[in-house]
Amino acid sequence: MRIGELARATGVNVETVRFYERKKLIEQPPRPAGGGYRSYGEEAARRIRFIRRAQSLGFSLKEIAELLSLQADPDSDCSTVRARAERQRALVDQKIKHLAALRETLDRLIDACPGAGAIDRCSILETLENGDGRSKRGEAPARETARSKR
Repeated sequence: MRIGELARATGVNVETVRFYERKKLIEQPPRPAGGGYRSYGEEAARRIRFIRRAQSLGFSLKEIAELLSLQADPDSDCSTVRARAERQRALVDQKIKHLAALRETLDRLIDACPGAGAIDRCSILETLENGDGRSKRGEAPARETARSKR
């Protein structure tokens, strides 16, 4: 299949296919001796699908290259791949904790905001300006949110 067909079959664009080739994640097929278009096989499509699924789980392209290397090495052990997946899960857990803390901070900011009035008295903007959780008037955002009372 030609590069455009490969791109359509895998749900990426042609530039992504070329990018993966430059990163050595997929092999660029040789140009036919008599000229014409390069022809990609099902292996290229399989690898692109693998790359996309691994990216959706948060693996970097470098980590994906390592996974592909492990997959291609018959002497590799599944425990290596499992350890990498466990590391990735730990990173996801850290991100979830960070996002939960961000949400709590935003909840406090939103709950402390009167929701109306002059923009120069906006408690959210003042807190962002000062960076310390206090408005210019020295008021701290409410600690107990309306959401936590429910």
